[in-house]
Amino acid sequence: MNTIINAHALCKTLGNLRAVDGVTMQVSAGEIYGLVGPDGAGKTTMMRLLCGALRPTSGEIHIAGFSMDKQPEKGREQIGYLPQRFSLYEELTVLENLRFFAEVRGISAQDWRPRSLEILDFVGLTQFIERRVGRLSGGMKQKVGLAVALVHRPKILLLDEPTTGVDPVTRQDFWQLIIRLVAEEGVGVLVSTPYMDEASRCNRLGFILQGRLLVEGTPEMLRSQLDERVVALLGKPLPLLRQVAKADKDVEDVQMFGDRLHLRVRAGEADKVIKRLKKRIPAEGGTVYQLNPTPPELEDVFITLMESHA
Repeated sequence: MNTIINAHALCKTLGNLRAVDGVTMQVSAGEIYGLVGPDGAGKTTMMRLLCGALRPTSGEIHIAGFSMDKQPEKGREQIGYLPQRFSLYEELTVLENLRFFAEVRGISAQDWRPRSLEILDFVGLTQFIERRVGRLSGGMKQKVGLAVALVHRPKILLLDEPTTGVDPVTRQDFWQLIIRLVAEEGVGVLVSTPYMDEASRCNRLGFILQGRLLVEGTPEMLRSQLDERVVALLGKPLPLLRQVAKADKDVEDVQMFGDRLHLRVRAGEADKVIKRLKKRIPAEGGTVYQLNPTPPELEDVFITLMESHA
């Protein structure tokens, strides 16, 4: 596939902090790459380096073949960037915002309006083109932000936690737009997200912690690292179940997943753990409704990674 983001040995030092520490990564056209990690892991710094808002301390970035060191303007022309806190002009209408940002991008007067109307139709905001942005909901503002990022027909879309703070229905709508965009226009997308259901929609994922890219792979590949090592426990009372499970010598970690617990167990020990807990929990006064191996979730994988690099 055509590589459109190529970062090699990328480092960024902010004061005494190594915010990005030797990251090498590639993103291809037509791919959704998810950058996942906790707050402060380096996701936003990485985005700012890639779009040229920050200069790296060391390392190289090529965007659609252009060096961001030698040809930064050419590289930026290829990028649509939606930061966490995108500042629209709330006193302007939706269409006026698109016109402003299109003209900043150098789009001619004869081209900006048809492109803007095309993009607003794509994101479902055609009926709101004359509404002032300050009167829109948070989710609709994010869609305007996406429209602005797309108005100059970029090859690359950088989305920094684009759905944080919006409702689940809006999150779903936003992701449907991204998937359509990739399918119809072949745009390459790099998206950072704290939501594991969103991470599972990506073609590939990279887990970043303390500025370092720890692991990359498809969601299926990452989940396979914990095959046959996760046990689901449903019963009551949960505090007692957690206590008994944690006390087992072959249980490495216990996490709440909805109404049940996920136990991460040592490789090859799941059956033994299940057999012991089926006896110990009732003996301690608890009740077991379900206790069996379960396919690992991405949350299981990333919790394991964070613990192993703490």
